[in-house]
Amino acid sequence: MIRPPYLQKGDKIAIVAPAGRVEPDYVDNAVKRFESWGYEVVVGDNVFNSFNTFSARDDQRLRDMQLALDSHEIRAIVCARGGYGSIRIIDKLDYSTFQGNPKWLIGFSDITVLHAKLNVLGVESLHAPMPINFPADASVPEDIMWTQRILEGEIPQYNFAGHELNREGEVAGEIIGGNLSVIYSLRGVNIQWDKQGKILFIEDVGEELYHLDRMMQNLKMAGSFDKLEGLIVGEMTNMKDGDPSFGKNAYEIIAEAVEEYKFPVAYGFFAGHGSVNKPLIFGANVSLSVSKDSCVLDFNTNVHPQRFL
Repeated sequence: MIRPPYLQKGDKIAIVAPAGRVEPDYVDNAVKRFESWGYEVVVGDNVFNSFNTFSARDDQRLRDMQLALDSHEIRAIVCARGGYGSIRIIDKLDYSTFQGNPKWLIGFSDITVLHAKLNVLGVESLHAPMPINFPADASVPEDIMWTQRILEGEIPQYNFAGHELNREGEVAGEIIGGNLSVIYSLRGVNIQWDKQGKILFIEDVGEELYHLDRMMQNLKMAGSFDKLEGLIVGEMTNMKDGDPSFGKNAYEIIAEAVEEYKFPVAYGFFAGHGSVNKPLIFGANVSLSVSKDSCVLDFNTNVHPQRFL
């Protein structure tokens, strides 16, 4: 995997909106924050358009993303929000210039589609907060602080609480993943990950519990868990139960689906659609230590990026 060059003061960051509609205030908040970090911000021409549920028409969202991918001046591409829409343009983009001049792609939720594509291309990317998550005031939440640190070259080690459902163990491997609903939707298409030897991270929001079970059973039947090294379960936010009740909560549903495997499983990592979304470098080599009492996710520093000119 190729790690994009870390950012330096004065570098240009592009904000694009490949999926849902974006409120201008969210983007304005992010622009001010990025400029305070010493970066120049370029906002895509079509970010503030609106077309049904999307931020703009497919061709307009495609144009903004293609320009950002191709630019030799832009060092990072920040997706303004998730929602839905990235899948509609993913196969229409040309990645040839980007592959010779890789840059950070930042976002989560629907942006899982883009993370998957970049992983297939062999380029690391950053699952992290987006402008829609940036506070309007001058406060610096820890997840946004870590986003800046990673972009500038500091590699994280995350310590988080154990969970009674954890399956203990210590493993190392390449971390992949993102939003479970999107991962489920990519099964069988040409941008799904090779999961052999990988540590999979999953999170989701607003799903019916029976649908969560359907997704987990589907991935299990497809063999998606057979060759994993480990599983990290993030926030399962605002999950919905029916009447009658499904009878299990989100973590219990996941635990049942993977109970026959031997790889370590860590529940409760602070990433996803909750109030905290710690950034993850997808495609990076990590070590994962899991116990009932505590867990450690440590990103490997053996990748030494060069600065592409």
